[in-house]
Amino acid sequence: MEITTPIQEKIEQLEEKFKAINQKTETHLEGLLWSKPITYWDYIQTDALLNLQIQRTTLPDEMVFIMYHQVNELLFKMILWEIEQLCHNEAPTTPFFTERLMRISRYFDMLTTSFDIMGDGMEVEQYMKFRNTLTPASGFQSAQYRLIEFASTDLINLIDYRFRATIDRNTPYEHALEHLYWQAAGKDHKTGEKSYLLKAFEAKYKGEFLRWMEEYNTINIWQKFKQLPAESQADPMLVKAMRHYDYTVNVTWVMGHLNAAKKYIESQDGPQEATGGSDWKKYMHPKYQRRIFFPELWSEEELRTWGENV
Repeated sequence: MEITTPIQEKIEQLEEKFKAINQKTETHLEGLLWSKPITYWDYIQTDALLNLQIQRTTLPDEMVFIMYHQVNELLFKMILWEIEQLCHNEAPTTPFFTERLMRISRYFDMLTTSFDIMGDGMEVEQYMKFRNTLTPASGFQSAQYRLIEFASTDLINLIDYRFRATIDRNTPYEHALEHLYWQAAGKDHKTGEKSYLLKAFEAKYKGEFLRWMEEYNTINIWQKFKQLPAESQADPMLVKAMRHYDYTVNVTWVMGHLNAAKKYIESQDGPQEATGGSDWKKYMHPKYQRRIFFPELWSEEELRTWGENV
């Protein structure tokens, strides 16, 4: 075969690449002789992915529940992938900031519109049977969702509304963790005793949470926004993207989740608890938790009525 100029250029580029890491080009080229062509199923790891759905019951609709939540976790991973690129960029441009933020928002838009899959895709009777085998596990224990929150805003905006006046940026991370809004869903409101749901969650992820809180303390999305030049902070498209992300995550998506849960949990008479035992309505409804990532981008009236008109 004739060594054309394009091929010669590629060989020279390979030489430079492997020389930079003290490798021999001929060794890697020989390796190509014995490598198998890539296939879709190997690249996507289809077999492994499709063997991760393990039911605990014989009820068919439990499979819908499992797969739906696994899809959620994959989307959370995509969101964190984009957030890390944005927040670790030392000097993001306004277009880059806006484009990455809209990518993240689209993932949450997809999550929001997907609740019909779970809300209308399972028989109530089946769900009310298999949910008892899930106790005390709960979607509350999604660690990736907590990481998204830590990377999106200043910690003060994730603190339980009752304790915000007593906590500031100098508060130790462990103390702040104990007063995050979601702690209330895992504690007895009279004794302060932590439920098994919360104890198991913290035993698994507390160390990672504390590291993440420290890492994103000065580079979360809000802090990166404030580090932009004044004209960028006033850019209409960027402000719109910031507000869209904030409202989508903390109102639209939350209400989609809440309404889907209501259909099943309230299908029986009498008081109903979430599988983890939390006061699920007060934990989930935005008007109670008042989670707002970027409060400075909202008017006083919008802040006052947050989550009420949905």
